[in-house]
Amino acid sequence: MVKNLWNQQNESDLKTGLDELVYRSNLIGSDRAVCNWGGGNTSMKTMEKDFRGREIEVMWVKGSGSDLATMKHANFTGLNMEDIRPLMENDKMSDEDMVEYISHCMIDSKHPRSSIETLLHAFLPFKHVDHTHPDAIISLCCADNGKELAKEIFGDRFVWVPYVRPGFTLSKMIAEGVQENPKADLVLMEKHGLVVWGETSKESYNKTISVINEAEDFINKKAQEVETFGGKKYDQLASEEREDILAEVMPYLRGQVFEEKSMLLTFDDNEEVMQFVNSKDAKQYSQVGAACPDHLVHTKMIPLFLDWDPSSKDVESLKEAIKNGVKAYKDEYRAYFERNKNEGDVINEPSPRVILIPGLGMVNTGKDLKMANVSGALYNRAIQVIKGATALGNFVSLNENESYEIEYWPLELYKLSLAPPEKEFSRQIALVTGGAGGIGSETCRVLVEQGAHVAVTDLNLEGAEKVAEEINEKFGAGRAIAIKMDVTSEEAIVAAYRTVALTYGGVDNIVNNAGLATSSPFDETTLKEWNLNMNVLGTGYFLVAREAFKLMKKQETGGSMVFIGSKNSVYAGKNASAYSTAKAMETHLARCIAAEGGEFGIRVNSVLPDAVLQGSAIWNSSWRNERAAAYGIEPDELEEHYRKRTTLRVNILPRDIAESIAFLSSSKSAKTTGCMVTVDGGVPAAFTR
Repeated sequence: MVKNLWNQQNESDLKTGLDELVYRSNLIGSDRAVCNWGGGNTSMKTMEKDFRGREIEVMWVKGSGSDLATMKHANFTGLNMEDIRPLMENDKMSDEDMVEYISHCMIDSKHPRSSIETLLHAFLPFKHVDHTHPDAIISLCCADNGKELAKEIFGDRFVWVPYVRPGFTLSKMIAEGVQENPKADLVLMEKHGLVVWGETSKESYNKTISVINEAEDFINKKAQEVETFGGKKYDQLASEEREDILAEVMPYLRGQVFEEKSMLLTFDDNEEVMQFVNSKDAKQYSQVGAACPDHLVHTKMIPLFLDWDPSSKDVESLKEAIKNGVKAYKDEYRAYFERNKNEGDVINEPSPRVILIPGLGMVNTGKDLKMANVSGALYNRAIQVIKGATALGNFVSLNENESYEIEYWPLELYKLSLAPPEKEFSRQIALVTGGAGGIGSETCRVLVEQGAHVAVTDLNLEGAEKVAEEINEKFGAGRAIAIKMDVTSEEAIVAAYRTVALTYGGVDNIVNNAGLATSSPFDETTLKEWNLNMNVLGTGYFLVAREAFKLMKKQETGGSMVFIGSKNSVYAGKNASAYSTAKAMETHLARCIAAEGGEFGIRVNSVLPDAVLQGSAIWNSSWRNERAAAYGIEPDELEEHYRKRTTLRVNILPRDIAESIAFLSSSKSAKTTGCMVTVDGGVPAAFTR
């Protein structure tokens, strides 16, 4: 049963009617069993003063593209009711004319475009109106016998409206239905949702919750009489086994769903998902159609269901099922588009947004982590709707053309157009070693600024977590993850890539940046010091690159690696034989990988910085004192010494290196590999030749 979250103390803090509307909307949106992400809408009618100081009746309604759970005052649109009410006299009105007309009713042109379902609220003569998509109500509205069962639950208190796409016609049907039934206190929208109202915000909210719970109580009793989803067909694999298999196949799946643009992947193996994918009827039910019109833009009409027997634990057969399944899905989606397209329609990405795998769970795709999670959240709701509808009768959905007309509806696509434009590294995943240091942390910031999701790896987990938290605070949850990784440990590196695969689906760019530096005269260089440099700067870079190479080959979508070398990669540094040798080895390793990676679209380049002191753990260690001693100066004179040594008379900052890394990783360098770029202010002794 859904909980009533209204709080009297919070209510007393609300100063205006719009405060109440925001509060009510946030409560409704906070429970996804009540309202889908981005779906539903709320309104309030009140008296306001217009720009001339006249008292007018204004309806505040949710703005298009916002989410009830998080929306604020600025997400609502104020409309002059005196201008809107005459529309009720119209017999019909196109979407284009409706949107144009309503735009002239706004009391402030800076308000967002109002909800697609604005007229639904305007035509009802109630002060507060809420339209939601509750699991229990949609279960009833998506059952083939739903209208008859609604009579058992609600008696004569409801209006049943057959499915019509939102807009003028549906709004008028609802208003007329309510007008014709004075006992009605709710509207059930076939295959769609619920409308309730009240004279106060609290009354309207309470009505939403009570109606849902009436339906849910009825469904729960009916559910005791049937076997959920036809009963169990497969036993689920143990959690660790599931993750092992998913870590292996998600990069492969990511490559298969690639269609001109990359996708990020997430997975969900919660108890409800597992019950569904392992059931006898999951395949049949999943192919009926969407559980709610609002789902379609994010989940498509149907998911991809993979016929795979988890008891076999056969990863190769699963990959084969993925390859064939994704191809067939894309082909059918293109055919679906051709069968239903209208003039001017442009096909969306044909790949599935939801992939159901027996024994493993659900994988979701999206242009970023947020949208992949939205697809997953919505299909979790779909599972609950299917569960409820099949407890009552047969699950029914929109037909193919109805589904298409929602998925490609300009008013629905408008919501997607409100998202910020994609950037250079949008849809891409980067892994940065030494991510807590000066160059590494700045590289993470630059890549995320330009759209990437990034794994901040470092031996210093606390430092990596600080960088990831800073990024997520600024750019949104999940844009960065922190992973403790020792680049000299093969096991730690394999585990890190496993985490990245499970979190984002794979990797597109790596930055081999983990570093250290030691300084000793050659004859005083110990084997321990020599091995330390070789292990971190040589073996470490090899291991990180090798695992990335394997993963990129699996994805079959290419990739980029950037190695952070040094001036010493090409210059024999005094008292730094171990460090200089390891740095030379790094850049040559990069060229070797570039030579092998070309046929797979894997590019490998190097950036050669010098004297990047700002934020550097290396330069804040004994290395600063050792280098100063080598030049016969004081440690605090070192930065100025390096500046004067350059031909451009400049200091080199972490941002300079990060920008170069971003350039080499970007599409601007798509035809460049095996290259070394010096970012040192111009040190003639290190000019490549």
